[in-house]
Amino acid sequence: MPAYAILDLDVFDKEKLQDYKNVAPEIIKKFGGKIIVRGGSLDVVEGDWNPKRVVIIEFPSYEVANNWKNSEEYKKATILRKKGAHTKAIIINGV
Repeated sequence: MPAYAILDLDVFDKEKLQDYKNVAPEIIKKFGGKIIVRGGSLDVVEGDWNPKRVVIIEFPSYEVANNWKNSEEYKKATILRKKGAHTKAIIINGV
């Protein structure tokens, strides 16, 4: 069953975030992940959620998604991401 990492990024330094964007896709790919949404237009249709930049990554399973999140490679990438954006993130099982 697939699982999804959903991130909401509030970018405050595009140049520093680029360092993260340069390394993150290969780490995601290493864990069988695929970016299915990255930024783009959005429309809040209900509630008071105010997402800034949404990224959705599909992984083969919940276990694999957590292995990605807990990997040393991604922990290093997270340090880079935090230099350019505040992030809210979840991992959720698909159906």
